[in-house]
Amino acid sequence: MRNNASPRGRYGEAFWRVHHEAWKRSDLNQREYCESQSLSLKAFGNWRAKFKAEPQPAPRKLLYRRGGASHTLSHSPGHTLSHVTYPSFDTSPAPIVPPPRAGHRRRFSESDRCHILAEAAKPGASISEIARRYGIARRVLCRWRQEQAAVPGFVDVEIIDREVAP
Repeated sequence: MRNNASPRGRYGEAFWRVHHEAWKRSDLNQREYCESQSLSLKAFGNWRAKFKAEPQPAPRKLLYRRGGASHTLSHSPGHTLSHVTYPSFDTSPAPIVPPPRAGHRRRFSESDRCHILAEAAKPGASISEIARRYGIARRVLCRWRQEQAAVPGFVDVEIIDREVAP
């Protein structure tokens, strides 16, 4: 609206802007919304036209992870994508879990998780290195460790009768 508008005009614009945003979030049509809020349909339509005529902000662009569609499309068809998930300088054996398909989340079985956690529990093991080897984030491996520690386990108990000396 105008910069030199009166305070009353600015208040009116704010009032109608709030209602316009609420209407856009609702699943009601314009008439139903105005009836439910006891608003003038004509005034609402006039303000809606003003708001629609305002320049709209540019839509937000999606950010892609390295290895997503934007990265793979930048390569020639014959280019290997081994560096995307698994670094080429890593000489460790291949991961037990295949790399994720584009747009899909990888699922790890309980046995795979136990295998990875057992490897991370070895003395001198680097959690970051193991996570890289299996193509997962370090924080995922740490979360798995916390979840495993939180699971109550059973402990073998042996009851021995002892005679107490008098």
